[in-house]
Amino acid sequence: MQLIDGKSLANKVQTNVSSEVEQLKLEKNIVPGLAVILIGDDPASHAYVKMKAKACEKVGFYSITHNMPDTISQDEIIATIDMMNKNPRIDGILVQLPLPKHVDTDKILEVIDPKKDVDGFHAYNVGRLVTNLDSFVACTPLGVMKMFEEYEIELQGQDVCVVGASNIVGKPMASLLLNADATVTITHIHTKDLKAHTSKADIIVVGVGVPGLIKEDMVKEGAIVIDIGINRIADGSLVGDVDFDNVSKKCSYITPVPGGVGPMTIAMLLSNTLKAAKART
Repeated sequence: MQLIDGKSLANKVQTNVSSEVEQLKLEKNIVPGLAVILIGDDPASHAYVKMKAKACEKVGFYSITHNMPDTISQDEIIATIDMMNKNPRIDGILVQLPLPKHVDTDKILEVIDPKKDVDGFHAYNVGRLVTNLDSFVACTPLGVMKMFEEYEIELQGQDVCVVGASNIVGKPMASLLLNADATVTITHIHTKDLKAHTSKADIIVVGVGVPGLIKEDMVKEGAIVIDIGINRIADGSLVGDVDFDNVSKKCSYITPVPGGVGPMTIAMLLSNTLKAAKART
């Protein structure tokens, strides 16, 4: 069993981004800029945004966070995004999810200029991903693909089971795998017999937010398991969606939680923002 070390790979990506930022400054006098909209007081959202801001500073980006109360109107959020769409210093716009219930998330995401949609959630970029055209891709699935590349894990012809069908993780993950010529099964909350699908898979990618969902008897010998889930349990520790201690014994490769996919999400956000900055006209 080999651990897939997302933390060291993320550091490697950030080092590469940092050197490219220096080059971009020297050659074109461009400093990549990322703007974040953060609404409300959710502690997890504030923690994520703080980590993103720290990562931006580390690689030499310009970054700004718009902190808004959860009582803010949808029109005010849209006006702020419109302002950032027009700001030439801003290459990437990120709206931290989830949003308050009175806000239409789909509407907000569609207002972002697709060229600045570094989260890869805009319908334009989703459509380009599905048709295997160059696009901005959701950061977590993109990070998983980077892991496969780094560890030279062959995807062509492999049976892959994606557990979870969210727009943020499951669906873009499945599209990326299909584009890499894997045979993909997508399972979700209404799937009748999850084990019947996972037990046949060469690769399992799970991200649903259910601690220990994937058990040892649901995984075949030698499988590769990518655990995107991150859950805080009663004792305060962080665990994934996989029963790591038991499942890892059967795996050829597995990601730990924490230290697996998590760090790659922010690394890919930096990579996407750099890509947007390079495309400035």
